Amino acid sequence: MPGTASAATAPDGEGARLRWKLDMVLGPLVRASEALVQHPEIVQVYPRFLCTSHFIIRASVPLMETARERALALPAEDPVRDPLASYLDEHIPEELHHDEWLLDDLESIGITRASVLRRVPSPTVAQLVGAQYYWVLHYHPVAVLGYIALLEGYPPSPGLIDELARRTGYPEPAFRTLRLHGELDQGHRDELDAMLNGLALTPEQSTAVSVSAMMSVDLYAQAIEDLIGEIPARG
Repeated sequence: MPGTASAATAPDGEGARLRWKLDMVLGPLVRASEALVQHPEIVQVYPRFLCTSHFIIRASVPLMETARERALALPAEDPVRDPLASYLDEHIPEELHHDEWLLDDLESIGITRASVLRRVPSPTVAQLVGAQYYWVLHYHPVAVLGYIALLEGYPPSPGLIDELARRTGYPEPAFRTLRLHGELDQGHRDELDAMLNGLALTPEQSTAVSVSAMMSVDLYAQAIEDLIGEIPARG
């Protein structure tokens, strides 16, 4: 659930430039997030948001594991190989079990694990995650960093989470994952940006990272719009 930022000119450094590009195209995701928070049927919409978040987050560790394997299979002379594999080695353990956190959150509001796992993820979620596998397996695993930059680069603010809690009336455990990501992702974002700044990307690889990130904005926004559309506002 991001907010926007802007800059007049592109900054120096791969990570800073990627963040600048994302900030320029973040509008659809910001609007979708605001529509979710302000939805008059937020009591029904919020559990669907947690389910969609689970569908996305449960793919994160397997995706990064695949990217790490592909990175290690690159030629030894590839300058991106070792720093990318090292980053993923460190980051994968940090993301373990976050999908379980979301299932715990859902159980706190009466939605069982079994019922969530029976649900069919939307085609939009499949596109969002599936595109990353294509780039990782059929182009270069560095592309996954654009996806990570979006998902971990805009953590929810405490005020926004408080607003959701107030409007839904749900117990505090229903917001545990949001609050933890609000705390953890700030550091994860800075680590990723610094790592990107140190990568010797080719122009083509830089483009792949940017395209991955910016396409993910549109698909993540669409995933939120899809779940909002399941619950029409009563007049």
